[in-house]
Amino acid sequence: MLDVKAAEDAMAADPDATLALLAEMSKATDEKLRALARSLAGRIVLDRVRTGPPKARGIGKLRSVPADRGGDLDLDASLPAVVDARALRRPPNLGDLTSRTWSKPELALCLLVDASGSMGGERLAAAALTAAACALRAPGEYAVLSFAREVQVLKAIDAAVAPQQVVDAVLGLRGHGVTALASALRAAGEQLERSRAARRVVVLLSDCRATDDEDPVATAARVPELVILAPAEGCEQAADLAARAGARWAPMTGSSDAPAALLALLERS
Repeated sequence: MLDVKAAEDAMAADPDATLALLAEMSKATDEKLRALARSLAGRIVLDRVRTGPPKARGIGKLRSVPADRGGDLDLDASLPAVVDARALRRPPNLGDLTSRTWSKPELALCLLVDASGSMGGERLAAAALTAAACALRAPGEYAVLSFAREVQVLKAIDAAVAPQQVVDAVLGLRGHGVTALASALRAAGEQLERSRAARRVVVLLSDCRATDDEDPVATAARVPELVILAPAEGCEQAADLAARAGARWAPMTGSSDAPAALLALLERS
């Protein structure tokens, strides 16, 4: 059974514990209970992120440029140059005309969710909240990958997927296997190479305890911009990786810390 009103009341009293419980219930064997828990958890996650501090949008914007730089001709803005050129009985100079073109998005994010070991309720809740924060921070250009031994693409950077579906996919993760951190970082880099954004950031949600044979430091150091969100308990290896790779990191004492911690890390660039 899942009492929606009781869950909403519990969120007001203890959001971390309630989100962790809902995340655990999203893995229930009962199909109806699992679907209701995921739906409720997804709605709460998105609501909490949307009511946080305002976030810069990552979608490109139309801007005016000289027509010799490309784009679509803006007839209204170009009319004075056309009139002047006609008065002088010459063709208008292309550089005097105006066109409209899309600027690059300011920000692209690739979230890497560590799905090795145990994906308990609090870890799932933190991952879902971080995914939602990425969706709202860079809605036009973000990817979400999970990793253990292999990397799984939950949302490719150029895929049009509703944030609710992305959060639901994260809530469906199951922990297993080793932590192939270097491979995951390379996969994140490949996603961001397809982005048009001026700034490209890998967001790593992990304690950074690599358990395969490849040292992740060299790969992490090649990432243009890496930020790490790590659980406050057992964050020593995350701090070490950040120091050795030139990344920024922050500890999370609870899942609800994730959106604010991510925003703070992005603003510290």
